[in-house]
Amino acid sequence: MTDSHTDHPHPDHDDRSPTPAERAARAAEALRAAEAAGAAAAKAAEAHKARPARPTAAPAGQAAPDAGEGLAALTDLFEGTGVPAPLAGRAAARLGPGAAAALRADPWRLLRVPGVAPAQADHFARRLLGDGARPDDPRRGRALVLHLLTEAAREGHTVTPAKEVTTALERIGVPDPRAAVEAALDEAEVLALTEEPEFDEDSFEEDADLPEPEETLGAARWALAEEAAAEGLRRLTLTAAPLLDDAAVRELRSGLPEDRSLALTAALRTGVSVLRGTPGDVERAGVEIASAAAGRGVRAAVATPTDRAAADLARELADGPPGPPVTSLHRLLEPREDAAAVPGAVVYGRGEQHPFDLDLIVVTAAAGLDVELCAVLAEACADGTHLVLCAREGDPPPAGPGRPLEDLEASEAVPVVTLDAPPVDASGDPLGVLAAAVRGGELVAVDAPGREVVVVPAAGPGEAAHRAVQLVTDSIPRALGIPLEDVQVVAPAAGGETGATALNAALKARLNPGPGKFAGMDPGDRVVVAAPLPQAAVGETGVVLGGGAHGLDVEFPGGMVTLSPAEASRLRHGWAVPVALGRGTPRPAVVAVMSGDGLSRPVVATAFGLARRHLSVVQAAGPALARAVRDVAAPPRRTRLARLMTG
Repeated sequence: MTDSHTDHPHPDHDDRSPTPAERAARAAEALRAAEAAGAAAAKAAEAHKARPARPTAAPAGQAAPDAGEGLAALTDLFEGTGVPAPLAGRAAARLGPGAAAALRADPWRLLRVPGVAPAQADHFARRLLGDGARPDDPRRGRALVLHLLTEAAREGHTVTPAKEVTTALERIGVPDPRAAVEAALDEAEVLALTEEPEFDEDSFEEDADLPEPEETLGAARWALAEEAAAEGLRRLTLTAAPLLDDAAVRELRSGLPEDRSLALTAALRTGVSVLRGTPGDVERAGVEIASAAAGRGVRAAVATPTDRAAADLARELADGPPGPPVTSLHRLLEPREDAAAVPGAVVYGRGEQHPFDLDLIVVTAAAGLDVELCAVLAEACADGTHLVLCAREGDPPPAGPGRPLEDLEASEAVPVVTLDAPPVDASGDPLGVLAAAVRGGELVAVDAPGREVVVVPAAGPGEAAHRAVQLVTDSIPRALGIPLEDVQVVAPAAGGETGATALNAALKARLNPGPGKFAGMDPGDRVVVAAPLPQAAVGETGVVLGGGAHGLDVEFPGGMVTLSPAEASRLRHGWAVPVALGRGTPRPAVVAVMSGDGLSRPVVATAFGLARRHLSVVQAAGPALARAVRDVAAPPRRTRLARLMTG
């Protein structure tokens, strides 16, 4: 290839990558420390006290939503106040069956619905309250505080400096920003957190001005999840005992390369370990660890991000010896529908009161775990369970808030093993050559005689969309024999002229035109889960079968499900997906539409790495693509997990 969220490197990251020897030394040192902690495992397990599970239902004493208030009541309310009708489904999904009553009591709760701006919520409040809608209304102030923190969470942050929040409140016309913050704190949906300052060598000088602790604010949902994740992961490190005796471990390690030997030892002897490597190789190493342990009687399982990824991995392993079960993490956690759950949340059957019946869990694509899913996973692991988190080197942070895997590595509280990159056959593996070059910060031209990699230049957004449609509907099926259903279009982001939303509009017009009769969808539409559902994990794709008053019928890899109108609002068209939703589920053919929006090295590497057999790159970014690969890292995120792991 030729030159062709803009981000900057995280200020806390060292620009110099450690050498293989340094990595091995660090991993070995972490192993020794973890083994020392493991010697006290029995005592720690005895002393460990169970922590009450995080609530997923309304607090005790709070009235349950009136079941009679449903989508119809919400639609009537919106019609009377001039709110666009399509917003009703999203509002019902986020606010629950009592949404209409809740909005009458507090119209600024509308800000909890994704896509609603403060000015729109103010307009709704004026239509509903008339002269009673005042800028200094405490309901407005606390709603705006939570809205700002939620917007920050969409950028990955779990905490935000209080000064930034009050400054933003001033900009949007809140008369007393501090009073608004206090009102939000009183509702317990926002937490005040003190961040201890970082000390450097100059801080210890006799006349040095010591930095003051910084007050930060966090939405309780994510702040508490981050604390729960840290507590659960610390518990697993403290209560772990070796899964096999030393003789068995030595036997399994015999003949293994040093990197794989370290990875196996970390998995069998420590409660939590991180395994990094190249696409394909790190997944194979994780499966090998689980298989080796299962062969010695250890109860092991491999968990993938989606059912589709699990089915693909299981097929790859079918010709080999019997191994551990492979399933999606979503399925492993046993999701269930619960009417009492917080709207938008998924209740899982596995948790602190009903943990996994497993000794070892290997999680693939673990860089995609946000703080909430990480907390759920950690809480579902019994004392003594070993957790191996596998990820590709250079993976971007998760779609949701936080960066658990990076924070775990930064905490140095668990062993991190980086696998040596296997040699790449420049003539026989063009996809591997390109992926390796991008991970190293270079965009290169590759020799692909079998058309494994094809670059399609595009002069602008319109041409990029046209080229993508042409590749999906004609070129790839006709020239390569890969059926349309095995082709996935990916873009760096959802928005923008060449984002996933715009590309889906062009693909639907060509593949399955229709009025969007059922929740914006028509039978035959490909969809992707964009927000948690009990029936399918985020990032899972399916096909709409039909719909009606009963809901929307969708065929997912795990089977047909019927979604309520509120649940259906969590779907998006899925012929094209943002990289954040497509990650972790490779497809036979990928069309990566690269424009100037949202480009970074991790995003490009992930997009290219999703292709199993063929990659078409629609190059609409010009020289910006090479610059992003060379210079742009993932954007920094404000999180607490690294400090919580060592606190």
